[in-house]
Amino acid sequence: MSTPNAPAPSIRPLASLRPYLAPYRGRIALAGLFLVLAAVTTLVLPLALRTLIDQGFVSPDPGERVMQMRQHFLALFAVGAALGVFSASRYFMVTWLGERITSDIKRAVYAHVLRQSPEFFETTQTGEVLSRLTADTTLIQTVVGTSVSMGLRNAIMAAGALAMLIVTNPLVMAQVLGGLVLLVLPAIAYGRRVRRLSRASQDRIADSSAIAAEVLNAVPVVQSYTAESREARRFDEATETAFHTSERRIRARAVLVAFIITATTGALLWGLYQGTQAVLDGRITAGHMGQTVVYVILLLSSVAALSEVYGDILRAAGATERMMELLHARSRIESPAQARALPAVHAGSRVKLQGVHFHYPSRPSQPSLEDFSLEVAPGETVALVGPSGAGKSTVFQLLLRYYDPQSGSIELDGVSLRETSLEALRDRIGIVPQDSTIFSASAMENIRYGRPEASDDEVMAAARAAHAHDFLQRLPEGYHTFLGERGVRLSGGQRQRISIARAILKNAPLLLLDEATSALDSDSERAVQAALEEAMKGRTTLVIAHRLSTVVNADRIVVMDNGRIADAGTHAELMARNGLYARLAAMQFDQAAA
Repeated sequence: MSTPNAPAPSIRPLASLRPYLAPYRGRIALAGLFLVLAAVTTLVLPLALRTLIDQGFVSPDPGERVMQMRQHFLALFAVGAALGVFSASRYFMVTWLGERITSDIKRAVYAHVLRQSPEFFETTQTGEVLSRLTADTTLIQTVVGTSVSMGLRNAIMAAGALAMLIVTNPLVMAQVLGGLVLLVLPAIAYGRRVRRLSRASQDRIADSSAIAAEVLNAVPVVQSYTAESREARRFDEATETAFHTSERRIRARAVLVAFIITATTGALLWGLYQGTQAVLDGRITAGHMGQTVVYVILLLSSVAALSEVYGDILRAAGATERMMELLHARSRIESPAQARALPAVHAGSRVKLQGVHFHYPSRPSQPSLEDFSLEVAPGETVALVGPSGAGKSTVFQLLLRYYDPQSGSIELDGVSLRETSLEALRDRIGIVPQDSTIFSASAMENIRYGRPEASDDEVMAAARAAHAHDFLQRLPEGYHTFLGERGVRLSGGQRQRISIARAILKNAPLLLLDEATSALDSDSERAVQAALEEAMKGRTTLVIAHRLSTVVNADRIVVMDNGRIADAGTHAELMARNGLYARLAAMQFDQAAA
């Protein structure tokens, strides 16, 4: 979604954070108030110091001098205490805002990504999304929760200190200010390079995160091919590339900081030198000089801090731009503004595909379905069979409206899929995919995923129907046993049966079975097949099967080849015609006999 040659980001993308700041206007105003009070209190310190120096030692009476000194020190302490209270309040408010706003952005981005169609994930790696949700939001949190506050505070102090220096030493500070303006211009020009490198650095970090996420999700495959060293080297290369890009960014930023601090120090020391000469000539008092020194230090430290903050803001601008790219991504598959309701059904759903032409967005020259037409009556069981790549799984993806066909129409219960809401459509469909997904939760919660409001008894009834009850009972904590990430504690067949139980619990009028028994042994397959046949009663079922023995009892078998329907009929009819189905069946049954 981003390239190394993308345009250099500016601070402008930070404006897109405005909708996330708006709900917290009151807290932002309060944080701003504490910030101003802390900055003003800091600026009052030099004035109190000047009063101490100029008035604390003037009385000839030692006792009165001690009392004056005590009063001045108490005044200084009061200023310091106020500074502590205001600074702590500012810190709490801005840190809370940083955490809160970052959490809101994460939630918004995550929810938005979940609604994207599979087309989005054809071009976007999961690891890159995770990088944006972690590394990029951390940068945004740093800016909202720290950098902006520090920047504003230092800007106020720098402006205040500069104003006081101009008021007390107008001629000298006019010279210094003119020099600073000349120094700022090259700093701004060089800042563009820092912005460009900041964006490139974040992109390279996302690349390495994407590699890590991909490989960690396929560790068994990696180890089975003894590819650990290869993958480690690939990650090393990506990490080194990210490091070298970051190194260039750090070097560029260091040069910028060094230039700003060195130039500013030179200009301000010139002003301080002029002030020292004024004390020696008797034009100002020692207290005035002390005040000037403190203001110079405040101005110098504030400008130095601003240069650091500016670098953070530049990085956060790049991070914000990347986050907004995700939020602005629009799925081609969306619910219509005025969705039609699906009619109530009692004996399964009616499915109709008419003249469907479809190719995946990433493969525009390779059609997956061509002039495909199929009608399934309510309560009918239809099996889709054929060689790999024939388009069987594509039919399921179109029925779930993960994609829309380039031409043709698809209807469910007489309503075009484009005219009904995605939620209503998918609520009417239960699916058992070939690769069973198990979440990092208990067995009970994994099955209940099919219907979150289901009771424990309903969950266990679905597990019994899927022949999962016995092995779940034998787990250490029964149905409440944590199954591990992606169900690593279960066998393939056990994961499949939990997936089947999940679909049975949903009890949808249209059931899609994609190789639902592919991971089961012969005994388990027979048991689960019986459970599935019971579950299929009263609903429409579409079955994808490579094992033809599992679909011989289907009401109709549709033979697919190269995205088209090559033949259709019952098992007996297809065998009698001695076509593609008969050849596939002969090969499988011969292999089984052997």
